[in-house]
Formats: sequence, structure tokens, C-alpha cells
Amino acid sequence: MALDFIAGCFGGGAGLVVGYPLDTIKVHIQTQDSKNPKYRGTWHCFSSLISSQSTAALYRGMSSPLAGVTIVNAIVFGVYAQVQKSNVDSSNLSTHFLAGAIAGLAQSPIASPLELAKTRMQLQSNSNDDSIKKYTGAIHCLRDIYKRNGLNGIFNGLGITALRETPSFGIYFLTYEALTRQNTVIPISTLHMLIAGGLAGTASWILTYPIDVIKSRLQADVDFKYNGAIDCFKKSIKQEGFICLFRGLNSTIIRAFPTNAATFAVVNWTFRIFDDNSIIKNIDIDKTQQQINHVHNQLNYNTFKNKINTLLNSLLDSSVYSSVTSDDSSTSNSGNIVEPDTVV
Repeated sequence: MALDFIAGCFGGGAGLVVGYPLDTIKVHIQTQDSKNPKYRGTWHCFSSLISSQSTAALYRGMSSPLAGVTIVNAIVFGVYAQVQKSNVDSSNLSTHFLAGAIAGLAQSPIASPLELAKTRMQLQSNSNDDSIKKYTGAIHCLRDIYKRNGLNGIFNGLGITALRETPSFGIYFLTYEALTRQNTVIPISTLHMLIAGGLAGTASWILTYPIDVIKSRLQADVDFKYNGAIDCFKKSIKQEGFICLFRGLNSTIIRAFPTNAATFAVVNWTFRIFDDNSIIKNIDIDKTQQQINHVHNQLNYNTFKNKINTLLNSLLDSSVYSSVTSDDSSTSNSGNIVEPDTVV
């Protein structure tokens, strides 16, 4: 459990640093005014932020998720590990989906306020306009939200966050497990980890992306235009059509692959370096043990079969020898050959 916590921290931190600039771009595209869009696409948003604000704009608000990644990933990998250990058949892919879904739901109350602060800070500009609220960090942001809106403000978007995280992490762990299963006892390579992790992250985002769009809009809504997630969904569809639910998907896919590739690679290597019986390692051990048991059973069967064959051959050889000896003895007695009875 302790190493699950450490590995989750390292993996989550690595993934965050790799993918954060593209996450900033995603939020800007998702929340821009559809009637007068500021950005034409991912690359235009990227170049505009760099030219108008500097590279630092791409990392604005990173302190919030970076500070919380320890807790969030500890919950995710810890809960996932415990659920997997309690499953009778941990090799069944459905159990990996269930464990991931429960882990995603469990970390939602922590992730939601952190993403709220991240979103608000990503959207604030370097403008000198004093009417635009400026936050010096995640704590300052959350403190200001609490002062103005109380706990309801802090947990704005919690329900939609849980709705996104639950299936997302289920798909995440199921996809990774399916892609890393193999019939050999040799540990998977780093390249295999990177590809499997990247594809797992991409799959989980594609299938839950429309929910994320609603979440981002709801948490970016400082003027309270929306009366909850359902109202946000209805108004977004009415004003912009269903296409709005996929706005910013390109930047998300581009971000998802390297982010999650780095996350799973670092998590796996942390387990390997510390050589501890933790969740991913336990899964690998379970699969390896099953393969070893299969090999042992096959060897035992082959050994048993060889012994039976040896015994049968020995008996046959003994029977043939006795038959030949008996025939030789009969021939030598009085030189008479006993004719068999004739059957009429």
C-alpha cells in the first residue's frame, strides 16, 4: 500500500508535467465564446498564448493539480489495489474495470476542488484590468471561492466530476490490463508500458470527453449562467449544437497519450525498482504465477506420460521376450511341433 502511494505520486507528477500545457489549451478551447471564438484550433491557441502571455501561461495553475496529485493518485492506486485483492478472480478483465471505476469515484471529492482551482487559474490572463480576478495560487483561488460562495462554490462540479471519473478510470485500467497481458513470464518492456499506458489514457478520454466539456464549462462559470450540469448541457446544445461536446478533443488526444504513457511507465518502474508486492506488481505476479503453474502442470503431465510410456514399453518388451523364450523351449522339446486345432 505504501509503494502504491509513492508510485502514484511519481507517475502522476510525471504525467502532469508532460501533459499540462496541452491541458491548458484544452480548457481555453472548451470554454471560449462560440459566437465569437478566440482560437481557431489547437495550434492557434498554443501560438496565441505564447505570443500574448509567454510560455508561463501554458503552466498557469499547475500548482493546484501538482499539489493534489499525491492524494489523488494515492487514492486511485490504493483503492484499485484493495478492490483487486478482494476479488476472487482478479484475472477477469471486468474486475479491473470495476476496481478502476470505484477508485475513480473515491478520488472525485478531492479531484473536483483541485480541478476547479486549476480551471479558474488557467483562464485568468495577464491583463492589467483590475476587474479580472487574479489568483496567486490554488490556495488563494479556493479561499476566495469559499469566501464568496461557501462550500457549494468549492464543490461546484463535483457531481459531473464523479460522473466523468467513474467510467473513465474503469476504462483506463481495463485497457491497460488488456494491452499488457501476455503468455510469457518475461516482464513487459518499457516501450510496451509506454504504448499501453498511452492508449489506455486515450481510450478513457475519448469515451468520456463530452462529460469533461460540461465539467469545464460549469467550473469556469463565474457568472452563474448555468444552474447545474444538466442546465449547462441543455444550454450548450441549444446554442452550439452537439459539436460543442467535442470541442478541444484534438488537443486532449495529443495530451492524453504522452501523459498516460509517462504515468504508467513511471509507476511500473517504481514498483520494479523497489521490488515490492504492490498492485501492478501483484497483478504481474499473479499472471506470472498462473503461467508458471501452467508450465508446471504441463511438465508434470509430460513426466507422468513419459513414465507410463516407459512402463508400457518395459512390459511389452518383457512380454515379447517371454513369448520368444517359450516358443524356443517348445521347439526344443522332442522336436515335435504342436499343430493348432482346425476349426471347421
